[in-house]
Amino acid sequence: MAMKDRRDLDDDNWVAPRDDIALRLSDLARSLQRENSEDAVLEQLVRAAVTLVPGADEASITLVTGRHRVQSRAPSGNLVRTLDELQERTREGPCMSAVYEEQTVTVPDLRTEQRWPRFSAKATEAGAGSMLCFQLFVEGDNLGAMNLVGRSAHAFTEESDYVGSLVASHAAVAFADAQKLHQFKDAIATRDLIGQAKGILMERYGMTAGQAFIMLVQVSTTSNVKLLTVAEELATTGSLPVRNRGRT
Repeated sequence: MAMKDRRDLDDDNWVAPRDDIALRLSDLARSLQRENSEDAVLEQLVRAAVTLVPGADEASITLVTGRHRVQSRAPSGNLVRTLDELQERTREGPCMSAVYEEQTVTVPDLRTEQRWPRFSAKATEAGAGSMLCFQLFVEGDNLGAMNLVGRSAHAFTEESDYVGSLVASHAAVAFADAQKLHQFKDAIATRDLIGQAKGILMERYGMTAGQAFIMLVQVSTTSNVKLLTVAEELATTGSLPVRNRGRT
């Protein structure tokens, strides 16, 4: 693409392709608005990152929970998926530590990277040369980041940082919206499932909706099983959990 060719300019003379990137990001924003699932939004974001950011061969949205568990969302290929797995296994890496304190983490050459020696050595063996990570959100010990990988060392430039930060800004907003959409759909599904379970109890025992809900809560409490799990079993099998039948 023409935008990636501009890496040939000297850093002192480099000018950000503002009109070009603005137009592309505008197109991205419109396309994201048309998606109705979290996975589709994340896949669009990852494709945009690989297409727009100079030096990016692969990308993923990386979620870190409790500073330990790494989840690779919508990875564009096996290499970036492997790197996310390595970060969880070694308990170190750009998304496991530094991104909590920095908005952007650049890893120019994994062969000589000393901040995360175990991760860097294994990432190099896997075929990665450099990385560029952008923070999307931090909530306590939970982190969201956009993770870019170049197969060669020093793949990322000043332009990469500029374009990547713009894509990351859009990604942060889109990801938050996608999570809200996902949560909203989950809430509707949960409400419907509990409603079905209440309906079964109301018809079977001639009780009110409130009484049916109280029964579900009691079964959940005495069996130490989540309310949604109790409702799902009743709605799908017609029975409450076996060990609780005598108590209800």
